[in-house]
Amino acid sequence: MSAVRVLGIVVAIIGAVVLYFGVSGSHSFVDQASETLTGRYTRETMTYIIIGIIALAGGALTALVARR
Repeated sequence: MSAVRVLGIVVAIIGAVVLYFGVSGSHSFVDQASETLTGRYTRETMTYIIIGIIALAGGALTALVARR
């Protein structure tokens, strides 16, 4: 397995963990109140979710496309 493929897998795993924290944070009392009042989650929660999705997708694509 090449180093680029391993790096892609590591980035995908880190992205999944960050995404998990963002999604679980969206269920907190503060985020639920913010969503009820404003219609959107807090900036920190959205940042975790967006960065998690980007890292997960980028890492997965890197791991799949990396040459042997």
